[in-house]
Amino acid sequence: MIFKHLRLHSFSSQEPESFLTSDEIEARLGALYERAKLPFGRLELQTGIKRRGYFRVGTAPSSIATLAAQKLLKDFPKEEVDLLIHASVCRDFLEPATAAAVHANLGLSPHCMISDLSNACLGVLSSMLLAGQMIESGAIRSALIVSGENAGPLIDETLKRLLDPSMDRKKIKPYIASLTIGSAGVAFLLTHESLAPSAPKVLGGATLTDSESVKLCQGDGSTGGLMMETDSEALLKAGIKLSIANWEKTRKVLGWKNADVDKIIPHQVGTAHRHAMLTELGLPLDKDFQTFETYGNTGSAAVPLTLIKAFEAGFLRPKDRVALLGIGSGLTSTMLGMEWT
Repeated sequence: MIFKHLRLHSFSSQEPESFLTSDEIEARLGALYERAKLPFGRLELQTGIKRRGYFRVGTAPSSIATLAAQKLLKDFPKEEVDLLIHASVCRDFLEPATAAAVHANLGLSPHCMISDLSNACLGVLSSMLLAGQMIESGAIRSALIVSGENAGPLIDETLKRLLDPSMDRKKIKPYIASLTIGSAGVAFLLTHESLAPSAPKVLGGATLTDSESVKLCQGDGSTGGLMMETDSEALLKAGIKLSIANWEKTRKVLGWKNADVDKIIPHQVGTAHRHAMLTELGLPLDKDFQTFETYGNTGSAAVPLTLIKAFEAGFLRPKDRVALLGIGSGLTSTMLGMEWT
């Protein structure tokens, strides 16, 4: 899929309310560590995650997304937003769309279409592809994509589960990935180039799906409590395999070779995933930007948050060709190419 007129007009993020370190998590799991003879410090050592953000249990994802979007809309007329997509894993409720709450909070026009798009960690990237096609076709001129992820309920429920006296080394494995999840809010405004001729270009990308891996990571719950079980080893292997195939497809769509890539923004899972993914794709480890060490895996907010932080750190330069490498439970991989300006 190629875009000729799509621009990333502007972007903003919302910091988590507070942070929880890996050391603090292990301290709370002291009884389990002692009973199972687990070495303290292993959580950070294995994942590379020093801390992860969270909001209080009961915080509405719409409120997090709203805070991120309000910053962005200070410089763009609300009445000109044609489409609003809420793309988080976390949602306020099953019905209506969480986008309705964000729309109300922001005071957007009644003519603004709304929708939720849920696709695990790929929600924002999937939304960019769909909204991008609408903008390219001329159906709309602008799309506001938001995400508000809150790891608080998941971490709290996981800690309760792990403190059950029946837990042992074998039983805890499906829950370790849950302790890497973090929180953040992001907002991306996509527009036709006529509204932002000097903004970063979204060039296009590709998607591949491996639905046979649907059971490797599954979660359920509400704003008051979440639970997720993950076969981390199998998920890593299947995810890397899918990423290799989709990177090949993405390069063909964009007409890129690996040497053409100046900067890399991969999904933020942890040390092992980063090293394995970039190595298998044949991409250099010194061209990527990371946020997992201090934010954890922020789900659908991970890639956009990392792009924003890379920009704020001065990592992105004019004319840089930037690869956004997304992977999400399902399994699905979406990868996009951008040209920074």
